[in-house]
Amino acid sequence: MLVARPRPPRGPLQPALPASPGKCLWRFPGALKAKAEESLRILVGTEGDSLPLTEINAGETEASEQWDYVLVADRRTQGNPRQACQQRRFLEELRTKGFHCKRIEDRDKVFFGVRADSRIFDLYRTLLMEPEGPAARVQPARPAPIPATTRIRIVNFVLNSKTAAGDTLEDLVKNGVFETRFALHKGEDNLKKKWAQWRNMVREQPIDDIRDYFGEKVALYFAWLGWYTYMLVPAAVAGLVIFLSGFSLFNASQISKEICEADDILLCPRGDHGRKYQRLSDTCVFAKLTHLFDNEGTVVFAIFMALWATVFLEIWKRQRARVVLHWDLYGWDEDQEEMALELINCPDYKLRPHQHSYLRSTAILTLCLLMICLMIGMAHVLVVYRVLAAALFNSALLFQEEQVNKRVALKLCDFEKPRTFSERESKFTVKFFTLQFFAHFSSLVYIAFILGRINGHPGKSVRLAGLWRLEECHLSGCMMDLFLQMAIIMGLKQTLSNCMEYLGPWLAHKCRLIRVKLGHASASEDPELRDWRRNYLLNPVNTFSLFDEFMEMMIQYGFTTIFVAAFPLAPLLALFSNLVEIRLDAIKMVRLQRRLVPRKAKDIGTWLQVLETIGVLAVIANGMVIAFTSEFIPRVVYKYHYGPCRKGADPAVDCLTGYINHSLSVFHTKDFQDPIRIEGPENVTECRYRDYRNAQDYNLSEQFWVLLAIRLVFLILFEHVALCIKLIAAWFVPDVPQSVKNKVLEDKYRTLREKIRSSCKSTDV
Repeated sequence: MLVARPRPPRGPLQPALPASPGKCLWRFPGALKAKAEESLRILVGTEGDSLPLTEINAGETEASEQWDYVLVADRRTQGNPRQACQQRRFLEELRTKGFHCKRIEDRDKVFFGVRADSRIFDLYRTLLMEPEGPAARVQPARPAPIPATTRIRIVNFVLNSKTAAGDTLEDLVKNGVFETRFALHKGEDNLKKKWAQWRNMVREQPIDDIRDYFGEKVALYFAWLGWYTYMLVPAAVAGLVIFLSGFSLFNASQISKEICEADDILLCPRGDHGRKYQRLSDTCVFAKLTHLFDNEGTVVFAIFMALWATVFLEIWKRQRARVVLHWDLYGWDEDQEEMALELINCPDYKLRPHQHSYLRSTAILTLCLLMICLMIGMAHVLVVYRVLAAALFNSALLFQEEQVNKRVALKLCDFEKPRTFSERESKFTVKFFTLQFFAHFSSLVYIAFILGRINGHPGKSVRLAGLWRLEECHLSGCMMDLFLQMAIIMGLKQTLSNCMEYLGPWLAHKCRLIRVKLGHASASEDPELRDWRRNYLLNPVNTFSLFDEFMEMMIQYGFTTIFVAAFPLAPLLALFSNLVEIRLDAIKMVRLQRRLVPRKAKDIGTWLQVLETIGVLAVIANGMVIAFTSEFIPRVVYKYHYGPCRKGADPAVDCLTGYINHSLSVFHTKDFQDPIRIEGPENVTECRYRDYRNAQDYNLSEQFWVLLAIRLVFLILFEHVALCIKLIAAWFVPDVPQSVKNKVLEDKYRTLREKIRSSCKSTDV
């Protein structure tokens, strides 16, 4: 058993720590309770002595020691006096804080196992004034053991705090003092069997086991992802029904019949190259396909998805409340947790107050708007390459843009000067998601609401810089362009992303193992060294590992809801993708990556506000798609205002008869600037194009303005109805179940009763 002993004399590589105002002396202010003072006195010693830094070479192991964290250094750093001095100083400072280190040398690496004395964890429990789990409440005289997740979290916090010299562990890694650091995988076999296997794809996730191993933050991510996947089932079924119902109109639609029989209608040439007339009947197949997703059921499905998004979030809030109550975290305070860790690391820690600056906020808002404008401009360039090969090319560009967005968001967060790590993470989440949202959705917004609407008309097309003609919509309409883009994103791109997300870490891990086998094996047969080396060879993780998983799913959730009116199959493809994503992430975290540092949490944080924002944007975007991109409004207006049924329905006549001729404008070929270059039948006097313009002067017709007014009215009504439905659903479904509220109420009542009994006993004595 290791006991406190006097500090050994310093050698040449053990310089005295420089005295500085930032150096933490292990003295507590008198305001802390006597219990905390006693815990600290036992931990530090009455004369300032602390627990020893243990340096043990390979082969000297102690079974009782639990090494939760490992630092790795290159043996060549031992030959660099400056780096060796920094390394020794860092380890010496850990010793003064009550940490033990175990040194094991490999042939080319030096491993340092790090653990904190158990009395540091007693101090953690004392400062928070609440036990770790229900067992400690039943037996207060014998507190429950500190979970491994808590041990790792405290060790990681102290290791990543600033040293007396002003450096952090991250700075030391960048300077080559240490190569890397990681938390050890220990006892993960249970998760490997029950969770991290492809054959468990349809089995329920062991959320409690995930929490016990990876901490609450990771467990809540998988709990949310599992609930999201479960709730996709009704949305996928509804979308599939809407899509399949379009097959009933595949051959029976009056519009499709008119298009397929329009052999005598010629469409005006498109583009500057290969200019020729095309028969309207050539678009017959695409016209039938368009009615699979652009029909009357689209409006109903869009409203259904607005309701679905609200119900999904409200029931998730209820699920979260049950889970955190089960974990005994319902009343947990994140600020109190971070202050406790700061005090454990440095008893002289001074509270950092909240601060706000209107000047900084204005500067950040301006920079964010400039970045958004830049990304919208880039989307206009990328949208030209919407075919398959370009979709793959865009993925690489999006990855590069993601790295730029991440750096910009981090710089903006640092400029804003957040108080704590959790506050910094929250601010970073908002900024980074905003930039990523525009990066991923700008092309879809361009296709849905801008493409083909500012091109002018045949004979007078709008050109960039007077040279390049703008791209036009598909012959069957812009809805087909939007459908194809969504199909590529949700089908092909999502599948490729999942494959690369698994194959990348798997191949990287295999390559590291092969390099070790082809190189040289360690001379030591120490089982602990083998375990540390096994963890070292796993793929590294960082602060953004779990954040990136959340971001990936938020972007997918956006694609699933925001433009679902143009692609009803989005929930179905998202469901299939998520079933793979859950096991893929599980295998990555348990088998292929180093252990994520556990973090405590009682909700998914700012991501909940992101989901609510996406829900509102989905209502607005789907309303605009139905109003301005689809043919729903023009069909309804023609049916009741211009068509044969305007004076009453006639069973013998379809109300949409003549719609195609009504929706196509006439252009006289004599008005082409260079009609000789146009290929096609001779003696063509007129051609047709999709727009509402007069045949005489090509100005916008009366029908255009009538349609525009009705589109705006529909958009306002749709958004108000959908948002009202969302508000009613949010009110109707309570965020917290009554059983959870009653349980919390009973706990408070029981605590007060116990205090009364204790007070009465003290009075009697």
